[in-house]
Amino acid sequence: MNDDLPATTPVWAGVETTLRELLTAYGYSEIRLPIVEQTELFARSIGAVTDIVEKEMYTFADRNGDSLTLRPEGTAGCVRACLEHGLLHNQIQRLWYLGPMFRHERPQKGRYRQFHQIGAEAFGMAGPDIDAELICLTARLWKRLGIQEVTLQLNSLGSSAARLAYRDKLVAYLQAHWDELDEDSRRRLHSNPLRILDSKNPAMQPLIAAAPRLIEQLEPESQQHFEDLRDLLEVAGIPYEINPRLVRGLDYYGKTVFEWVTERLGAQATVCAGGRYDGLVEQLGGRPTPAVGFAVGLDRLITLLIEAGYTGLKCDPDAYLVTVGGAAEARGLALAEQLRDRLPDLRLQLDCGGGNFKTQLKRADRSGARLALLLGEDEVKAGAVTVKFLREEQPQQTLPQDRLAAFLTDCLAGGQYPSARNPRCGGDS
Repeated sequence: MNDDLPATTPVWAGVETTLRELLTAYGYSEIRLPIVEQTELFARSIGAVTDIVEKEMYTFADRNGDSLTLRPEGTAGCVRACLEHGLLHNQIQRLWYLGPMFRHERPQKGRYRQFHQIGAEAFGMAGPDIDAELICLTARLWKRLGIQEVTLQLNSLGSSAARLAYRDKLVAYLQAHWDELDEDSRRRLHSNPLRILDSKNPAMQPLIAAAPRLIEQLEPESQQHFEDLRDLLEVAGIPYEINPRLVRGLDYYGKTVFEWVTERLGAQATVCAGGRYDGLVEQLGGRPTPAVGFAVGLDRLITLLIEAGYTGLKCDPDAYLVTVGGAAEARGLALAEQLRDRLPDLRLQLDCGGGNFKTQLKRADRSGARLALLLGEDEVKAGAVTVKFLREEQPQQTLPQDRLAAFLTDCLAGGQYPSARNPRCGGDS
């Protein structure tokens, strides 16, 4: 688990703001979910024989002896909340959530034991149109953030009946090549054989490449759903690759599965992943409800942005108020609050902690502010403020304090400084 320091948190805030605005624009409503759930929820939804449940969950007994788990993913908790509060009864829902998830994995670049996701879930729509819209939404996110080095991989897992029939064929094939299986694949052979297809062991790749393909075993309804989805993506201009080995690590998926992957993060190539889970609501006690969703791995996305040089996402103050002398300090505090009243979008930092004029001016420069507002004893007596440009070759000027708000409005607007309602820490750098 790691700390995110002030040098990177503005990038996080920008990405979160962009995603929040994008999801809202597509008609998704925020839902806030607890970090801790009953352990049984994940065993029933994710699958008792998955690596997540068997090896990676942080599970503990509370004071009442109940088994609780720090959530390893968000979909199960979202479905639980929808059922508990009656959100799915004869209703279509588009929901999104944000927060930390927990898995006891081997830490490496882009993978932590506490990681962060933004997830979106859509309930009550069975057709491929909602699958396509969710994929278009994620494609638009990359466009908003200026990310180009991601590729969409697509597959279909078909119905549960198709997967069961395919499972028998796959087990028979792998059993015939027992000597070529690694230890992990042998362990999974009869409990979760589809996960063998997702093995990252290079020695296993020729065997996996020659295995039977689930996409060739789909029943007619799933085949049509997949073909219709592909047609919609092509009409929308979303390029994709079909990856017949894409199975995802959660048992609840069926039909559509997809991942956005990049080569810039090493082994942790997936930045966003999702798919259909039409059977999960019923599995957790609800009525049969079609559902589809995705999750964006924020830690990996932030790493991708920082490595691409997105330093422009930093949220610097517009102005820095320097005060020298007792009277100036008292007047400076009042002046700063008056400016904030009149200009709610202004980013204004008041120097605190004392120091002479030179020291405070250095702090102003280090803050990244465009302007330094200088208030000394002479300015207090004259009811004035001196404005010094820190980033441009312009002469400093002194003006009455009652004209300062209008000056800042004109000056910052002329310098194409966006307001806090459209912050620099969101969108393109």
